[in-house]
Amino acid sequence: MANGGFGEEWVADWTALRYSLLADSFLDPFARKMPAETPTAAADRQNIPAGIGLMVLAVFLFSVNDALGKWLAERYQAPQIVMFRSAAALLVLVPILGRIGFRQAVTIARPRLQFGRAMLSSIEVICFYACVRYLPLADAMTYYLAGPIYVTLLAALFLGEKVGWRRWTAVFVGFVGVVIALRPTTASFGWPALIALLGSLLYACFLVITRQLRGTPDAIMAAWQMGTALVLGIIAVPFVWVTPETWYDGVLLCLLGVVGLVAIVCVNRSLKLAPASVVVPYQYLLIVWAIVFGYLVFDDVPEWPMLVGAVIIVGAGLFIFFREQRLAKPIIPEFPPDR
Repeated sequence: MANGGFGEEWVADWTALRYSLLADSFLDPFARKMPAETPTAAADRQNIPAGIGLMVLAVFLFSVNDALGKWLAERYQAPQIVMFRSAAALLVLVPILGRIGFRQAVTIARPRLQFGRAMLSSIEVICFYACVRYLPLADAMTYYLAGPIYVTLLAALFLGEKVGWRRWTAVFVGFVGVVIALRPTTASFGWPALIALLGSLLYACFLVITRQLRGTPDAIMAAWQMGTALVLGIIAVPFVWVTPETWYDGVLLCLLGVVGLVAIVCVNRSLKLAPASVVVPYQYLLIVWAIVFGYLVFDDVPEWPMLVGAVIIVGAGLFIFFREQRLAKPIIPEFPPDR
């Protein structure tokens, strides 16, 4: 890792957290058999317009997934949604794990940390679907966009990251944006906002642990993550089970995992085709799509405190990202390492 902070390596995880099923580096069964490209050859294959297009598409698909999750959450409880989503993801993962080796997935290094990461992810996903049942989509997304701000704070406190006064200022400003978006008054503040805030904090903790386990193959990390979520869903679902009203409700519940899978492939391909500093800012279109889908699908009209808070959070997040890019050593954009 470069001396400036998390930088490019955690960007894909940041965007794709709730849907981090697998990356295209192991979707291709022949990927590990191909010779590694040199940085120069990878740079020659850059296609910045295509990279931007893929990132914009990924953000749109993530937003569709969020809107679909909120629509389903109005009729089904979070554990049931998580159970269906995780089961669909594991069905995709099984043949991939078979190629890697099931024993390797079971006898994994640092199992306690892996289990802790999986638990954080599972609880965070449940928090998201629980809060969007009651909150406007744009409100929930605003809280989650503060994730990179929390990551910077956690990295300084627990990983010994050196954070200068400029980024500390950005962290403080970002927290001000969170407070404004939360609207902490007796008339508007309630437990759905608290759940969303808790989910975004768990989100950041998940990212920090993911960085510590970055040597683990993606498919194995995803299997632990989805397997843990499935078990938690199965344990909780008898208490909240609602029989799907129609057959396509079941299909839509499973579709959450499929759409997320396509989106994360787009994110990874985007980062291969263009520098992270070019495509990452487009990820903040998440808040734009959240406002659009919230208005068109759920008749949610954003209130000004949320909009002001969102602008502050996005500004602070972008400053932190570009500051880390500036402090990092020059990097020739290249394909992610074969893990």
